[in-house]
Amino acid sequence: MTDATPSFPDIVPEPIGDGTPLAELTTMRVGGRAERILVARSGEDLVSRALELWEAGEPWLLLGGGSNTVVHDDGFPGTVLLVRNTGAAPIADPDLAPGRIRLRVQAGHDWDHLVAACVDRGWSGVEALSGIPGLAGAAPVQNIGAYGQELSDVLHSIEFLDRELGEVRRIPAAELGLGYRDSAIKQGMAGVVLSIDLLLADGAAESAGARGDAGGDAEAPILSAPVFYGQLADALGVTVGDRVPIRELRSSVLRLRASKGMVLDPEDHDSWSSGSFFTNPIVSEHFARTLPEGAPRFPVQPAGRAEEGPAVTSFAELAMGHPLRIPAPAPERQVKLSAAWLIEHAGVRHGFRLPGSGAAISDKHTLAITNRGAATADDVAQLARFVVQRVQQEFGVILAPEPNLYGLEL
Repeated sequence: MTDATPSFPDIVPEPIGDGTPLAELTTMRVGGRAERILVARSGEDLVSRALELWEAGEPWLLLGGGSNTVVHDDGFPGTVLLVRNTGAAPIADPDLAPGRIRLRVQAGHDWDHLVAACVDRGWSGVEALSGIPGLAGAAPVQNIGAYGQELSDVLHSIEFLDRELGEVRRIPAAELGLGYRDSAIKQGMAGVVLSIDLLLADGAAESAGARGDAGGDAEAPILSAPVFYGQLADALGVTVGDRVPIRELRSSVLRLRASKGMVLDPEDHDSWSSGSFFTNPIVSEHFARTLPEGAPRFPVQPAGRAEEGPAVTSFAELAMGHPLRIPAPAPERQVKLSAAWLIEHAGVRHGFRLPGSGAAISDKHTLAITNRGAATADDVAQLARFVVQRVQQEFGVILAPEPNLYGLEL
């Protein structure tokens, strides 16, 4: 296990001590102090620290960029281990197809800095994930996604410190159970992500080939991956499935995210949040039909028909000793709902806040709970509980929080 050469731009390490409140280490900006804070600035350090903490048997919290974490005002009763190993560089892979890049990224590398560097180099596959706060190591845990792209589209593998085995192993993406904001890690596979490998398209090589085919010196633009999200396609003035200059796509995504308060900005309290506080619920198609006609519904990839085995078609076959096997019924189709629509139509509007609370629904996006400057973790939890109750009462849907909550319950 080695750290990648830090060939990409990186952020300056922040000064951190045991007295640092977790409000300063999370994007929601709430949370008290931990008993102790440790900082791992290399992969080797991250491994040794984690093994020591497991061996000690004390409670501890692994914390990256803090964009998906809300901690109680009393703080965390144990050690916080900060992931700060950085670096990203292409690695050799004889199995790579022409025009592909395998990029190894250390877990503590800032995600949007990584995306910006990839766009600068003309490597496509993550440009629609621009502006997502947090660090690279958390990306596979949540299977981050936005505007038609998900990490699972480009993830090759992860380097993982397995708690059960007490050793580092490389796990292919196919074995991580990646789904909508979900993974085997999120579901309990214990360990620490040390680095991730991405498979990206080398748009610069493609562009050079296009210039050669066309002849002359005309410079062909480096194109993005196909645009698969309607809102983004509309913003770009193209049709779903089209490709656009990669820098143009990143700029458009950043504008869209900023318009929703989803790009971190110290001056914008709408960005003092954990991003989308609730996941979009996935329900059966039958249940979805009970909702109002205007409720958005997005088809989930249909499940395949489960068969018990070949069905016997005649009494003669039964007489010959063939067992009777009845095809199992196909699982009911599922659809994804819009949590933002459910919240707004349950009567919780933009900017809503409970009396006396420092937390409020974003002025820009009903899916975000924000800190208006002096919120406590209890303020955030109380507002979240209110939203859950309103949506359940109105539509019978129970919203699930997207961020990890420590010392708080909804």
